[in-house]
Amino acid sequence: MSERRGLMERLAEGPVICAEGYLFELERRGYLQAGAFVPEVVLDHPEVVAQLHREFLRAGSDVVEAFTYYGHREKLRLIGKEDKLEPLQKNALALAHAAAAEFPEQAPLVAGNICNTNVFQPGDAASAREVRGMFDEQIAWAAEAGVDFVIAETLEFDGEARIALEAIRASGLPAVVMLAVHKPGVLRDEVAVDESCRRLEAEGAAVVGLNCARGPATMGELLDAIRKAVKCPVAALPVPYRTTPETPTFQSLRDPHCASLPPEGPFPTALDPFTCNRYELADFARSAVERGVHYLGVCCGGAPHHVRAMAEALGRRPAASAYSPDMSKHYALGDDPTLKAINREYADDL
Repeated sequence: MSERRGLMERLAEGPVICAEGYLFELERRGYLQAGAFVPEVVLDHPEVVAQLHREFLRAGSDVVEAFTYYGHREKLRLIGKEDKLEPLQKNALALAHAAAAEFPEQAPLVAGNICNTNVFQPGDAASAREVRGMFDEQIAWAAEAGVDFVIAETLEFDGEARIALEAIRASGLPAVVMLAVHKPGVLRDEVAVDESCRRLEAEGAAVVGLNCARGPATMGELLDAIRKAVKCPVAALPVPYRTTPETPTFQSLRDPHCASLPPEGPFPTALDPFTCNRYELADFARSAVERGVHYLGVCCGGAPHHVRAMAEALGRRPAASAYSPDMSKHYALGDDPTLKAINREYADDL
């Protein structure tokens, strides 16, 4: 069995990969409803969540993140199931630990998770107290379950990110705090991203950085600013979509080729034409490490093949690499000498 090392020990040795993307992947598979995006699947179909944990681990993730994203009090209130909060949280944490135990040679870390509450309002003390209460109860369950660290992610306000960090620090657990940056390029309370990360580092975050909203092509400049502003490890978990300077977030993407889109546009249910391929995620992983970023992954839209591509780009060969592409055996495009000439000669006409 591999020696079990903590998050900071692993980061001191090299990059750490944390697979995300559970929300979108389970929606695509038909186990989660787009719109509300509440992870009821951990209660309704726990075997499906367990299998996705396994797939991400086989693809090379160093971390099993408990699927509690959007499993907070406000989201459950919205669908009239606030009474499901505690069992949802505890079941998600148990599933993460069980999956990690199936891969003793990898000795994966288990992370708790808190995220944007959608109730925070800058300058409003009542909303800040409500947010802190929501975070405290989730972190308490995560600590009770014995997680290695807590991820606070997709935080759009500097104020909410700092509340999240304060709550995690009170538990004594390491904190990975990641911000989501929308079209304006600053956080929603008008704080620059690099300044927010500088504050978070000063207040005790173990890792700071970005996740969600932006794709690989529109996250780099912000990562450079963060890397210059802090000394701690930096995180980068983009969404795997082809965002551009004109449409820097996956929410802002537009598709003129489909007449049947819903009024809100491609996000979140018609993003397929914009999906990055595995080679683009491999390129991102390499470029991120060159930028000095060492906590890596893929957010909403990510799938196991993206994670495997990132792991392989870092020189690793996870279990799923046994099935990485080998086009030499393709009946027409391959170059194996035993292939039939009639098929290889037809390759240009495929």
